[in-house]
Amino acid sequence: MSSNNPQTREWQALSSDHHLAPFSDFKQLKEKGPRIITNAKGVYLWDSEGNKILDGMAGLWCVAIGYGREELADAASKQMRELPYYNLFFQTAHPPALQLAKAISDIAPEGMNHVFFTGSGSEGNDTVLRLVRHYWAIKGQPSKKVIISRVNGYHGSTVAGASLGGMTYMHEQGDLPIPGIVHIPQPYWFGEGGDMTPDEFGVWAAEQLEKKILELGVDNVGAFIAEPIQGAGGVIVPPDTYWPKIKEILAKYDILFVADEVICGFGRTGEWFGSDFYDLKPDLMTIAKGLTSGYIPMGGVIVRDEVVRVLNEGGDFNHGFTYSGHPVAAAVGLENIRILSEEKIVERVKSETAPYLQKRLRELSDHPLVGEVRGVGMLGAIELVKDKATRERYVGKGAGMICRTFCFNNGLIMRAVGDTMIISPPLVITFAEIDELIEKARKCLDLTLESLQG
Repeated sequence: MSSNNPQTREWQALSSDHHLAPFSDFKQLKEKGPRIITNAKGVYLWDSEGNKILDGMAGLWCVAIGYGREELADAASKQMRELPYYNLFFQTAHPPALQLAKAISDIAPEGMNHVFFTGSGSEGNDTVLRLVRHYWAIKGQPSKKVIISRVNGYHGSTVAGASLGGMTYMHEQGDLPIPGIVHIPQPYWFGEGGDMTPDEFGVWAAEQLEKKILELGVDNVGAFIAEPIQGAGGVIVPPDTYWPKIKEILAKYDILFVADEVICGFGRTGEWFGSDFYDLKPDLMTIAKGLTSGYIPMGGVIVRDEVVRVLNEGGDFNHGFTYSGHPVAAAVGLENIRILSEEKIVERVKSETAPYLQKRLRELSDHPLVGEVRGVGMLGAIELVKDKATRERYVGKGAGMICRTFCFNNGLIMRAVGDTMIISPPLVITFAEIDELIEKARKCLDLTLESLQG
């Protein structure tokens, strides 16, 4: 990107000379140079050129309580002075990790009272794979190894995480998925529902789970993993019929259910967890992102009491991380949960700001480029189409990336997943900031349509 600030060019040179960025075309980024973000406050970012940008993605879905909360910095500073680090290996523990485990148990779905800490959501899903297989081995059913996931689901980018996820472009690099992980279709009606009604498609998509369990043999299936709402796949809100049918199928078979709550957890849906929103009863829940509002890396797995009872009979669980339950991260997580609770941020999302965001977002449905608008809580998606009636796309034009670029250049971060534009703003966004987000989104849709038709 072009720059008027000499310091921007210095930072871009450092990027070019020394930094390999995640999910990037290294050569392209080297030629173009990254946008340098220098500071942030509330729902806004500023770059090194002085541009103010409304962060419609809360970082990477994570900055729940907004940027610049001194309380989290103070919690980290205090803990760093008291006990900057110690591990949880060798039968030791420290107060921040234990207190955070209790605080998480207090807000988790009923019957989920234990937490295994990790450094990220990816590590959390690696842990899930280990826990599921360890659980069945203890129960004398070591053949129950296979984990069923969904096409286009996202569960991280480590080897196990990327395998559990269903992103084809990730599987194409590195000979993934690893053995013992299979995928079923996603509940993406707009993109894949064809002539079925959303309700019919929801039932069909759920039935693919039962079909796969029977195909593999229930004695070989350890678990089903799914995000309550698919995030990185394009904010795919399943049809109303989907989760009730999935729950019915899960109740029939002897397999574990893993809810990946990395994105949906900590208030994103207007409930503490997506599992509360859909009344799911997971055995394991992966958490990260909103746990610390992204201020410091941390993840984990919340485990149902019945599963813990089995794990207690299994001797050593040979798994963990140097930074499992890191005291500074735990202190920040505790303070973050306190703020979410005491300021009633989740309740306000549910009763006030999310209904307003969803109402304003749906006003974009009248735009000629928009085929569908959907969302739940502080999650939203806008489908870009050439033909509203047939859902036909602008093939080969990269409509989503064109729109994303216009957004970035006009003070809004909105992410593109193919030709689906997605948002996930900080939970503390105000009505006025929602108005600004929608106004900027509409302007960028106009510019995108003009570009595509030009």
